[in-house]
Amino acid sequence: MTVKLMVACHKKCDVPADPMYLPVFVGAAGKEDIGFQRDDSGDNISAKNPLYCELTGLYWCWKNLDCDYLGLVHYRRYFVFRKKLFRQKNNDLDSVLTSREAEELTGRYDLILPKKRHYFVETIYSHYAHTFDGRQFDVAQEVLDEMFPEYGKAFRTFMKQRSGYIFNMFIMPKKLCDEYCEWLFQVTEEIEKRYDTTGMSDFEKRYIGRVSERLFNAWIMVQISQNRLRKDRIHELPYTYLGKVNWPKKILGFAEAKLLHKKYKKSF
Repeated sequence: MTVKLMVACHKKCDVPADPMYLPVFVGAAGKEDIGFQRDDSGDNISAKNPLYCELTGLYWCWKNLDCDYLGLVHYRRYFVFRKKLFRQKNNDLDSVLTSREAEELTGRYDLILPKKRHYFVETIYSHYAHTFDGRQFDVAQEVLDEMFPEYGKAFRTFMKQRSGYIFNMFIMPKKLCDEYCEWLFQVTEEIEKRYDTTGMSDFEKRYIGRVSERLFNAWIMVQISQNRLRKDRIHELPYTYLGKVNWPKKILGFAEAKLLHKKYKKSF
């Protein structure tokens, strides 16, 4: 059984030595090589990276990678299995999920996800509308209602919730991932046609990547409702962030978005 975790990278960086991890240079089209697998070979959408973010790497894995289980993590964000105390005492990259741990988990579960993020004071929709552009979710809703009504219903339900899976992180059987990608990229292609990015900054244009994180939740909900996924075969793992978060600025940015309707202009 082969498990591959794509590490979405947009620049040269340290990655885990475990061969389970496959660093993929996302948005590689037209750029100099950095020594990682490029996402602009074979069947690819690398040129769409300014809109799609890590999804161009996922698309490459879907079309070009042969494995039994496929997962997606980020160069600064990984699944972890060890307790927090262990992680504090050891090198960050040494504390991430190992191939042996992943094989054990995939033997017991069909879908591995990061712990849910909880917003508490806002719904999924209101939080996004305050920090970015709620019209992006509105367009996604229109597309789902027209193309996949059952998913449209699930997406509408999810928009009212106050927690969800984000970051586009997962591990699942490659066959199941293929089905997810077949659905996802049909939806994102249609959203792309309907949403005008004229005048948007590079940061704002990354909306397809952000919207897809919420689409993933609707997809999971439908798989469960159709008995294609069992809740007891879904497992949440903690994750670690290897960079530094400027928490004062992040909290201030959230407060300004909530109270003053000031949109996010950059990552924190």
